[in-house]
Amino acid sequence: MADAIRQLKRKLVDEPQTIATRKASELALEALVQVVPEMVIGSADLTPSNNTRTKHAIEVKPGDYAGRYIHYGIREMGMAAAMNGIALHGGFIPAGATFMCFTDYARPAMRISALAQIPVIYIMTHDSIGLGEDGPTHQPVEHLAAMRAMPNMRVFRPADTVETAECWQLAMEKTNGPTMLALSRQNLMPVRTTHHDDNLCAHGGYELVPADGKAAVSIFASGSEVEIAVAAQKTLAEKGIPARVVSVPSLELLLEQPEERQKAIIGDAPIKIAVEAAVRFGWDAVIGHDGIFVGMTHFGSSAPAKELYKLFKITPEAVVDAATRKHNAA
Repeated sequence: MADAIRQLKRKLVDEPQTIATRKASELALEALVQVVPEMVIGSADLTPSNNTRTKHAIEVKPGDYAGRYIHYGIREMGMAAAMNGIALHGGFIPAGATFMCFTDYARPAMRISALAQIPVIYIMTHDSIGLGEDGPTHQPVEHLAAMRAMPNMRVFRPADTVETAECWQLAMEKTNGPTMLALSRQNLMPVRTTHHDDNLCAHGGYELVPADGKAAVSIFASGSEVEIAVAAQKTLAEKGIPARVVSVPSLELLLEQPEERQKAIIGDAPIKIAVEAAVRFGWDAVIGHDGIFVGMTHFGSSAPAKELYKLFKITPEAVVDAATRKHNAA
């Protein structure tokens, strides 16, 4: 499996793609199902949106159980409960998908996964206000914080195709509890542009873009907001304010690292900013109570994704303005 992921990563770096991480997840699944025959995938009636059906996945049908793809129907709770049973039976690695806001429906069975240390993988797409026109009822705002708060639930929110492949590898390797992959609906630019055989997501966070000199600002971000952080870093550099970008695909995994490793990843820049299209809860452990948070403070709205990010001021300009004001005030 590790070799399959490394080969996929090399291809994704050599042939970069600007795609949604839900599509990047499909690319990872295409590689994994060929080398992990015990994988059983499915979706709660959202297969085309979740991008979980691979070319090599034959459907499970009434009277024919030789397939590896399950249509669970509109039953998020039932799907999660069934996957617990499949995993406990042994011999299978179940992965099931729905929209991330529907973790509300699946939560009791997901909590059992975490409590009973059951290795189930939850593929949760449409992970932020970036889903746009589906409206605020479908836009997760508090869900990342809620799932991160669940003991033994590992949450990954990758920023691009390469990070998605790495997060899938880590999900497959976790055998003492469940993993949730939070994936975007909207297309994301590649942020990993060089080869690394090591899994950089394995420590929860890593320096993606170093500062030119001693960093005055550290910008932390996950998922779709990493490209915002990268754009802000470039503008700050042009202003003479050295900044670094730390990608944080798994906040709670970062906070589980030994103290010295945490300190090395978080750094000692006097200005710390977190960028995430979700609520602030949990980020103070990285940026401190006096850190700057660029994100959501209430529910979303219904509009195209780019308009929503401007409306809620989750933009490179907002990050630059906040960093510049604090830098000048120091």
